[in-house]
Amino acid sequence: MSNVPPSAASLRGAVDLSSLVNRPAAPAPGHTEGSPATPAASGAEGAAPAAGVPSLVVDVTDATFSSILDLSNQVPVIVDIWAEWCGPCKQLSPILEKLIVEYAGRLVLAKVDADTNPQLTQAFQAQSIPTVAAVIAGRPVSLFVGALPEAQVRDVFEQVLELAAQNGVTGRLSVDGDVAEATGEPEPEPLPPHHQDAYDAIERGDYDAAKAAYTTAIAQDPRDNLAVAGLAQVSLLARLQGVTMADVRAAGASSPDDLDAQLAVADLDLSGGHVTDAFDRILTLFPKLDQPGKDAARTRLLEYFEVAGLDAPEVVAARRRLTMLLY
Repeated sequence: MSNVPPSAASLRGAVDLSSLVNRPAAPAPGHTEGSPATPAASGAEGAAPAAGVPSLVVDVTDATFSSILDLSNQVPVIVDIWAEWCGPCKQLSPILEKLIVEYAGRLVLAKVDADTNPQLTQAFQAQSIPTVAAVIAGRPVSLFVGALPEAQVRDVFEQVLELAAQNGVTGRLSVDGDVAEATGEPEPEPLPPHHQDAYDAIERGDYDAAKAAYTTAIAQDPRDNLAVAGLAQVSLLARLQGVTMADVRAAGASSPDDLDAQLAVADLDLSGGHVTDAFDRILTLFPKLDQPGKDAARTRLLEYFEVAGLDAPEVVAARRRLTMLLY
């Protein structure tokens, strides 16, 4: 599965937001598809900075998204489509928010809860989450799907700013008159040492080192639930590294009773936000397995429960179904 950030040349509107906008921007005279749009007056080079905004990170809904479209004429708007139960979302969202603050008003982050905003989720063609897009001068731009390390997200943001400049969107927002106080929140508490080691390893793509750090944290404190969840999440990332989605799904379709093939497809399902599909795939196969196979399937399901969140309704239902199969 590839999460390679697109090149600046490939960042072009691929989403139809017409159902959400009452007044879609018409192309300028002589403008053709693929050429830079005419710069918006409020975002053109040399224009005055935009008015202050309450925050650079905002929650938007199907009903309030039009205000974000207006802002996109002045600065690029990054759109994060997420859900509370989504494990990869919990890894990606803090990275997005951290970088948005670092860019000090040159970008705005609009967070969209996929569970409660079906129009936006459909408009951005979010078939799995997290899905990250941008809106520049009212035009949607597809960015990437899934969790990326901070360095790659930063590269994507730089490409977004490059494309925005080509379209005359070069403004900078202030937050209550002071960009430096964008979040209005205190600095987060430092992570415990092994957690920080794991986080740093994930940032550089060293999943083996991250797993080792979380394993050490759990050995020192078996009740460290954050480390348990972190180990499950990074184990999923490690298994997905370098795999090709089409090959995995083809192998799963051709070998419906092969545990390894079905676990690989379930990994894809979970990483894409299809939690129920991932659980159902393993639980449907479970009765056909021998005892070692059942042990392996149960272990993987317990990992999935940690990734999805132990209180998620999908997890509660799957845990009940697993218990019935075991006893």
